[in-house]
Amino acid sequence: MATEKTLNDLFLDTLKDIYYAERQIVKTLPKMAKAASSPELKAGFEKHLEETHGHVERLEQIFELLGKPARGKTCDAILGIIEEGKEIMDEYKGTVALDAGLVSAAQAVEHYEMARYGTLKTWASQLGMKEAVSLLDATLQEEMATDKTLSQLATSAVNRKAA
Repeated sequence: MATEKTLNDLFLDTLKDIYYAERQIVKTLPKMAKAASSPELKAGFEKHLEETHGHVERLEQIFELLGKPARGKTCDAILGIIEEGKEIMDEYKGTVALDAGLVSAAQAVEHYEMARYGTLKTWASQLGMKEAVSLLDATLQEEMATDKTLSQLATSAVNRKAA
């Protein structure tokens, strides 16, 4: 008979999911920066790569707080989102629409991350994990700021160039 799963189990599984996702994002952001033609977009991807290294470190701190090894769990959702970004880079390479597509792909990643971090923060709070709440909130705030920056970049320059 299956053992009863708890919110603690779900928290750990989801933590492994986002840890895997962040490590995939670290591999993908340099490719997106290289593909971008807009200097502002390129710089934004490079800045977010630095932040993403910090996200990985924060997640590793949470694993340590839990007394668990920092291990990822394959995240099919992020793999699909990254694959869509690769398709955009291939299909729109050298076109005026490439940067708009890159922003779109990056925002899909950000929205996934915001959903995960928001959920994990709520669960950590319910489970009384105050230090984890603080670490998760710091990352959530950075993800939201990146999403806002991408929106501003899209509406002020990138989408207009593509039109």
